[in-house]
Amino acid sequence: MNLILDIGNTQVKAALFEHHQCMALNTYPSLSVCVADFNFIKKASRAIVSSVVKGIETDLGNLKQSIPVSLFSTSLTTPIRNLYESPDTLGADRLLASIGAFAIYPNKNVLVIDAGTCIKYNFTNLNNEFIGGAISPGLQMRFMALNQFTSQLPLIEPSNWDFPLIGKNTNQSICSGVINGSLNEIKGTIKEYENKYPELICILTGGDSDFLAKQLKNSIFVHQNLVLEGLNYTLLHQLGTI
Repeated sequence: MNLILDIGNTQVKAALFEHHQCMALNTYPSLSVCVADFNFIKKASRAIVSSVVKGIETDLGNLKQSIPVSLFSTSLTTPIRNLYESPDTLGADRLLASIGAFAIYPNKNVLVIDAGTCIKYNFTNLNNEFIGGAISPGLQMRFMALNQFTSQLPLIEPSNWDFPLIGKNTNQSICSGVINGSLNEIKGTIKEYENKYPELICILTGGDSDFLAKQLKNSIFVHQNLVLEGLNYTLLHQLGTI
């Protein structure tokens, strides 16, 4: 059994995979809390970790006392070729999402849209080469920016999202700008990629993917745990079992 750990800005996703199948999935507020869940950890014989945060060395050392651990980096040999011009600055989650997409749709032009803290566009061509993409603020970041960089605009919480085209009060106007603006950004980006790559496959992942998918009219697939799939596929690739 493989332990797959995706350490993000707000939470840790921990999954147990038996070859390609996810057998269990937990979320934790931190790596230290995850490592302390020994009943979960002990089910695995090896682990792979990806982190976008720093300062995990102590907790990682504690985990290594229980099972062998691989730390993912963009310099590792992966099933897809990384052609990003500045690989040292490429977020591991971006490459891993594309590896996860490759595991499902190999030899295809694939645009992965990871809608989380940021909205990240990650493109892999039909030669299984990761080219790059784009990064823009996520929904929550846009709401927070309007509140923090103005003196009077309120912070809109997700439960209050009402986004008509024409906002008739301040809350509606903020939601209209943030959500409709984000949707139009995504639609426009997909359209530009489709013009260049007619056989394009689009995948939504990340925390806001289910919400955004309901609003989009495009033919788009939703895979919530694409980064975990990519991590597991990378580990299997390293072990030579695929």
